[in-house]
Amino acid sequence: MDYRYLYLIGLFPVFWLYLRHRARRNAMYRAELQAAEEHGLNEPPSLHPVVDLSRCIGSGGCANACPEQALGIVSGKAVLIAGASCIGHGACAAACPVEAITLVFGTEKRGIDIPFVTPNFETNVPGIFVAGELGGMGLIRKAAEQGRQAMDFIKKRSDGKGDLDVVIVGCGPAGLSAGLAAMQHRLRFKLIEQEDSLGGAVYHYPRQKVAMTAPVQLALVGKMNFGEVHKEKLLDFWQGVVDKTGLPISFRERMEAIEPQGNGFLVKTSQGSYTARSVLLAIGRRGTPRKLGVPGEETPKVVYRLIDPAQYDGQAVLVVGGGDSALEAAIALSERPGTDVILSYRSAAFSRVKQKNRTLLEQQQAAGRLRVMLESKVKGIEARDVEIEWQGQVQRHRNDAVIVCAGGELPTPLLQKMGVRFETKYGTA
Repeated sequence: MDYRYLYLIGLFPVFWLYLRHRARRNAMYRAELQAAEEHGLNEPPSLHPVVDLSRCIGSGGCANACPEQALGIVSGKAVLIAGASCIGHGACAAACPVEAITLVFGTEKRGIDIPFVTPNFETNVPGIFVAGELGGMGLIRKAAEQGRQAMDFIKKRSDGKGDLDVVIVGCGPAGLSAGLAAMQHRLRFKLIEQEDSLGGAVYHYPRQKVAMTAPVQLALVGKMNFGEVHKEKLLDFWQGVVDKTGLPISFRERMEAIEPQGNGFLVKTSQGSYTARSVLLAIGRRGTPRKLGVPGEETPKVVYRLIDPAQYDGQAVLVVGGGDSALEAAIALSERPGTDVILSYRSAAFSRVKQKNRTLLEQQQAAGRLRVMLESKVKGIEARDVEIEWQGQVQRHRNDAVIVCAGGELPTPLLQKMGVRFETKYGTA
């Protein structure tokens, strides 16, 4: 008897199961791609992968490596099936065995403006430097490297004149790394952050989201020896670095203008003015939170992100916005005991949100745990109430807190006013 035939017969069920599993995954990915395209959720917000289909072998390594499940295998090739979920940390590119993935900004439909920078991270305006996400680098480890390297060049420009050698704007990965490098170089510097927390865009990631996938070198600290690390652990590490090194950070200080002055710049902020030889812009692409522009918005009960749903237990809360962050905030609050939640959105439908969030919102609404007011507009905010225009009339609702999730205003106009030149990226690196 020829045992080779028996061997082949024994392998047949295994091969059949493999093909069946592959066909099911292909159908699942195709359905997810169709749903994302129908709901407008396949347009990536920032840095994202582009697959060279001529090189892709469909190994699935990229899809398996993506914590956001933004990639899938369709008809034997890797495809971006949930672009809106991609945060551009690059795990897919690192996992591809044939280097078929390139990380790019923008798409053919939607361009993204990126400041022009030289190899030393200096813009076309001498003395103004850009590092990190704003300059086209969304990867955390690369942003941190850019912040450190930019400070090496800024050190060469320092002349001992003015108040400071450099003002660093932004306390995300690039800004933190730049601040540590400035301390190492013994530069006179000011590190400002418009919010009350460090971490930049990472701080706003969902809970337990994978934030970084490779180690990075930091001045004064050495190698930040992480492989795959979640948001919370990374933020804790950074806070420990700040505490250990004594890195001075001025929180709640917003950069408002940069004007040429002598051989440097006059940097105007919400808390004062400084003269500096150089400025490093280490700000992200979230921009300044977009405000409603209504009476009472300046009161302390108005915030622009949800940090801890538990702090609103038993309160009447208004959430404003129509994106995933607004829906996720409203859903999380509706699950808290005694919380009365209203979600206000100016449009007639939630057109660019994940199906999961849409379903959860409908469930909570059907259960009477929150109220959705579409085609509504906030008219005023008072100490114990809010005024909302809805269905042709202005209504007054009891209110203890307002959470505005209306996106951010990019700093592009401000930088263009300084003379910084931008390039529009349409799916290019």
